[in-house]
Amino acid sequence: MQLRLSQPSGKRRFSPACLSNGAAALATRPWIAPGRWNGSFAVGGRHSAPFQRVDKFVIDLGTFFRPTNLIRLKGNCMEQRVLGAEAFAGGFLADENSRERQDSDLVVTHELEDFFENAAVPLHLVANDGTILRANRAELDMLGYTADDYVGRSIRDFHADPAVIDDILSRLSRGEDLQHYRARLRAKDGSMRWVEITSNVRAAGGRFLNTRCISIDVTERVKAEELLREHEQRLAATYYSAGVGIVETDAEGRLLRVNAYFCGLLGYAPEELAGRSIFDRTFAADVDADRAQYMRQVAGEIKSYTIEKRFVCKEGSLLWALVTSSSIFDDQGKFRYAVRVQHDISERKQIEATLAQRAKEQGALHQFTEMLQHARTPADVHEPALDAIQRALGCQRASILLLNDGIMKFVAWRGLSDVYRTAVEGHSPWAADCTDPQPICLGDMQKAELPDQLKQTILAEGIGAVCFVPITEGGRLLGKFMAYFDHPWDCSADQVEVARTIARQLGFGIERLKAQNAAQRLAAIVESSHDAIVSKDLNGIISTWNRGAERLFGYSAAEVVGKPITIVIPDDRLDEEPLILGRIRRGELVDHFETVRRRKDGTLVDISLTISPVRDATGRVVGASKIARDITDQKIAEAKVRDSQRHLQDLLAAIPAAIYTTDRDGKITYFNEAAVELAGRIPVIGSDEWCVTWKLYWPDGTPLPHDQCPMAISLREGRPVRGYEAVAERPDGSRIPFIPYPTPMRDANGNVIGGINMLVDVSERKQAETQQRILLDELNHRVKNNMMMLKSLLSVAARTSQSTEARDILEEASKRVATMAAAQRVLYDTADAGNFSAQPFLGAVCETAKQMFPQNVRLVCEADSIQLPNDVAMPLALVVNELLTNAVKYGLNGRIGGTVHVSIRKKGEGNLLVVEDEGPGFDLNSVRETSSGLRLVEGLARQIGGSFEVRRDPCRCAVTFPSSPAGDRR
Repeated sequence: MQLRLSQPSGKRRFSPACLSNGAAALATRPWIAPGRWNGSFAVGGRHSAPFQRVDKFVIDLGTFFRPTNLIRLKGNCMEQRVLGAEAFAGGFLADENSRERQDSDLVVTHELEDFFENAAVPLHLVANDGTILRANRAELDMLGYTADDYVGRSIRDFHADPAVIDDILSRLSRGEDLQHYRARLRAKDGSMRWVEITSNVRAAGGRFLNTRCISIDVTERVKAEELLREHEQRLAATYYSAGVGIVETDAEGRLLRVNAYFCGLLGYAPEELAGRSIFDRTFAADVDADRAQYMRQVAGEIKSYTIEKRFVCKEGSLLWALVTSSSIFDDQGKFRYAVRVQHDISERKQIEATLAQRAKEQGALHQFTEMLQHARTPADVHEPALDAIQRALGCQRASILLLNDGIMKFVAWRGLSDVYRTAVEGHSPWAADCTDPQPICLGDMQKAELPDQLKQTILAEGIGAVCFVPITEGGRLLGKFMAYFDHPWDCSADQVEVARTIARQLGFGIERLKAQNAAQRLAAIVESSHDAIVSKDLNGIISTWNRGAERLFGYSAAEVVGKPITIVIPDDRLDEEPLILGRIRRGELVDHFETVRRRKDGTLVDISLTISPVRDATGRVVGASKIARDITDQKIAEAKVRDSQRHLQDLLAAIPAAIYTTDRDGKITYFNEAAVELAGRIPVIGSDEWCVTWKLYWPDGTPLPHDQCPMAISLREGRPVRGYEAVAERPDGSRIPFIPYPTPMRDANGNVIGGINMLVDVSERKQAETQQRILLDELNHRVKNNMMMLKSLLSVAARTSQSTEARDILEEASKRVATMAAAQRVLYDTADAGNFSAQPFLGAVCETAKQMFPQNVRLVCEADSIQLPNDVAMPLALVVNELLTNAVKYGLNGRIGGTVHVSIRKKGEGNLLVVEDEGPGFDLNSVRETSSGLRLVEGLARQIGGSFEVRRDPCRCAVTFPSSPAGDRR
C-alpha cells in the first residue's frame, strides 16, 4: 500500500536522518482519523534520487506498517484500522487541517525500511508501558520468534530476570541512556540468550514516547567468559594447591606471587616473602649461577632455563630444589615476568648422596674383605681394617684395640700420640663379659658425658667426635675399633651399620687367624682326646679313628678304617645306624644320643654319641663326625640319684607336715599324705596349680586366689616367702589355718625349675592364742580398774590432806597414775600387745594431761610413724606428763593461756621426744636437786637407754632414746 503526499516543488536530496525523524513522527499518530489527510495514492520513488519539480512523493506504507496495522485511504480521506501496536513511519506530516504542508523536508524511502529491517544487529522499539512496538528480523531470528509472537507483547515477558527489566525501564523512564547493559532473554525454544542492550529514550515535549534499543547477542561471549572464569579459577586452584612451589618474579627477581606449597617448603608466610628477591633465600654458593641464568632470561637471550639449587629455609635447614624458570612476555614480546616452578628434590639428593656414600663404603668393604682372604699375620688384618674405617666413615684417625686378659689394649692406630694412647688404654664402655655390646657415637666431645679426665684427654688430642664400635665374634666381645673426627660429627644409622659390618669383618679376620693356629692344635687335640672321635661317610664306612676310639673300643685305626661302623654296634641295636645316617643326610645334629656299643673283646659299654654332619665347600653333606664318650660312671651316678630321689620321697612322705612340689609353672608334681589330709582331697598332678588346697582365704576371711598365694609369689619372684598365714577350706567346708613356707628350686645354672612348699597346721596355736587373748583382755581390764581405783584413792587423799606438801605430792602421783592409765588404754586397744604406735600413744597421753590444765592452754602433738616397745612406752608416758606439767606450771609463768608443742620424731637410728614451751627455760644443773619431777625424768630416760637435755630461749626439753626394745639393747 502506498501513500502519496503533496510536496512543494524544488530541488532537494533528503537525508536518512530526515527520513528517520519523519518516520518517528508518523509513529506518534495512531489517532489519525479519515478525512484529515489530503493526498492521493501512487507508487513512490527513491529518497536518493533528486526530484525536479516533483509535486508528490510516495511512501510505501506496506514497508512501514506491520500486517496488523492497516491504513486505507479513499478519495480525499484516509481510513485507518489499527489491529496491533503503533506504526513506524518516516517523514514530516503536514498540518492536519492543511491540504499539504509547505516547505516540508520530509523524505521517507525504502532505504530506511531496509536499514531497520535487514540490519545485522537486533533492533526493537518499546513503548513507555513496556509494549514492544517493533522488532527487526535480526532480533526475531536471535530469539526464534515470529513478529506475531513478539511484537505487541510486553518486553517483560521475554526477560528472564524481572529485577533486570524493571531496572532497565526505570532508568530509561528517568531519561538515562543505557550502554551495553547485560540481560538474559528467553528464546522461543526455552533457551536463554545473553544480550547487551544499548538504548535511549525518544521524548517529545518532555513526554516519554518510546525507546530505541539495540540488543547485541553476547551468549557465546558469556559462555566464553564463564569458561575463562572457570579456567582461571581452575588455574588459580592449581597454582595455589599444586604439589610444587610456584612463584612469579619481576625483572629484578622480586617475588610477585607465591603459592602455599612454596611457602610450606621454606617455612615462611606469604607476606614474609612478598617483595623479597628470589635470591635472598638461595644458598650463597648457588646464587651466582642462578642469577646469571636469570639475567639472560630477562634480557631475552633465553626463554626458560632449569637449574638445581639450594634454598635456606626459615629454621636454617637447606632445601634442594629443581627450578624451572619460564618467561611471560607482553604484546610487544618484551619480558614481563617469570613463572618459576620449584620441585623439592631434597629426597633425591639425599638418595644420591647416600648412594655415593654406599658406593664408597661398599668399595672399602670389598677391598677389606678381599685382603682378609690373604691375611697371614695380625698386621695383614689390622692395616686393611684401618684403611676401611677411614675410607668408609670419612674419619681422620682410627685405632684398633683388643681384649688382652680383660683389658683393652692398642694393637694398631693412625694419627694418635703416645700420650693419648697411654692415657686411654684400658678404657672400655662395655664390660669384658658383655654379650650384646652396641656402638657408641659421641658426636660432640664438648657435650659428651664422660669422666672429666678422659674427656679432657680426648679434647687435648684435638678430637671433636669419636665412635666406639665393638668387635665381636659369636656374641663374644673381642675388642673395639675407634673412629676419630676432628670436628663434631652426626653419625647416621646407616653409618653405624657400616661400622658394624667392618667390625664383623674385622672380628672374622681376627678369628680366622686364630682358627688357622687352632687347626693344628685341633688335630693334636683330636688325636689326644680321651673321647673317641670317629669320622665316616654317608654309607657308614669309617674314615678316621683317633686314639680315644682305640682306647674305648679296643680296635686300632688300622683294624677299622675302611670298614663299616657296625663293627662296634651290638646286634640288637643295628637298627640305630640307618636312623642316624638318615638324620645326618638331612643335615641334622644328633646330640647326646645315649646307647650301648660293643668292644673288641665283646664287652658292652654305655656311651653318649654326638654326631654332626660334615659338609664340603658347597655345603653338601658328605659324611659325619662322631664323638663317643664313655658314660659308664654317669649311668652309675644316675642310678644313685634315682635311689636318692626315692629315699627323699620316702622321707617327705614320713614328715607329718603337708609337703608338695610344683614345676616352674606352678603345676603340682608331688604331694605327701599329710598334704592330702590337710587339703581334705587328693590333688591332681599336672593339673592342680599353686596349692594342693581346694580353696584359700586370708586370716580375716577374705578369699585368696590361688595365683596370688605365697607359692605363686615365690615362683614368680624366685625367692622364699615367709611371714604369711592363710586358711585352707576343705571340700567338706571345714577350715584349717596354716603357715606356708614356699621355696623355689633351682638347677645348676641358678634357673628356677620349680618349688617346694610345706604347710604347717597352726590350728592348735590359734586356739592357744585365743585363750591367751582372753586372759590378756581380763588382765588389762583388771589393771585399768586398779589404776582408776588408785587414782581415785590418791585424789581423795589429796583433797582430805591437811598438809599442803602432802596434798601436792598426792596430786602429782594421781596425775602420773592417770598418765599410766592413758598409756595402758592405748596398749589395750592395740592388736600388738608388745608395741605402741607413737601417734595414738602421744595423743592419749596429751589428752589426759590436758584435762588437768587450764582451758586456754593449747597442746600441739605430732608424731612420726614409730612403733614404741611396751617397756619404752610406759616410762615415756611418765616423761611426757612430767615435762608437760613443768611447761604449763613454769614455762607459761602464770599466764592464763599459751601453747606447748610435743613431738616424737625419728632421729638417725633412734627417736627424739621434744617438749617446747614459750618460757625462757631453766638450767638443769641448778634445779635438779630441788625438782623431784626432773630427777624422775632423768631416771626414766636412763631406764629406756636414752638421755635428757634442756635448752633455753625458748625452753626446749628433749629426750633421745633408741628404737630397739629393751631386750634387744641388753
